[in-house]
Amino acid sequence: MFTPGQREYMIDKQRITELTEEWLKDKEYFLVEANVDKDNKITVEIDHKDGVWIEDCCELSRFINEQCQPEIDDYELEVGSAGIGQPFKVLQQYINNIGYDVELMTKEGKKQQGALIEAETDHFVVAVEEKQRIEGKKRPELVEVEYTYSYDDVKWVKSVIDFK
Repeated sequence: MFTPGQREYMIDKQRITELTEEWLKDKEYFLVEANVDKDNKITVEIDHKDGVWIEDCCELSRFINEQCQPEIDDYELEVGSAGIGQPFKVLQQYINNIGYDVELMTKEGKKQQGALIEAETDHFVVAVEEKQRIEGKKRPELVEVEYTYSYDDVKWVKSVIDFK
């Protein structure tokens, strides 16, 4: 507990981000998110196109602990992977999911599901199969329609988990 006259040691998000990026250098992992709350609870979320190994989370945790110990006495550190089924937070997650089905929710509240076929810095494209009337045909047919979204157009995008 902090008492008057005592120095209060805080670590900031920028420092944790720098430490994490230093550890990630030359690895295929990427930083998804780093946070530090007012109670010095540090949360670091990393990801990898093939999944995250617990041993690597432990190694990153030890690295951050070693670097923070001299700077701060009282903190809690949690290092983990981006959760399955959780919304994407960074461009690399979109890129890693190209060719796979995603689900999204637009800002207007419309849900859509389809294959993520492109991810750029300012937009992404989802191919959706829809029934449409084709001229000269009696019944509607399934056709692939591509929708382009800016990242600001959607509330969230996440992987569709297929257990087949």
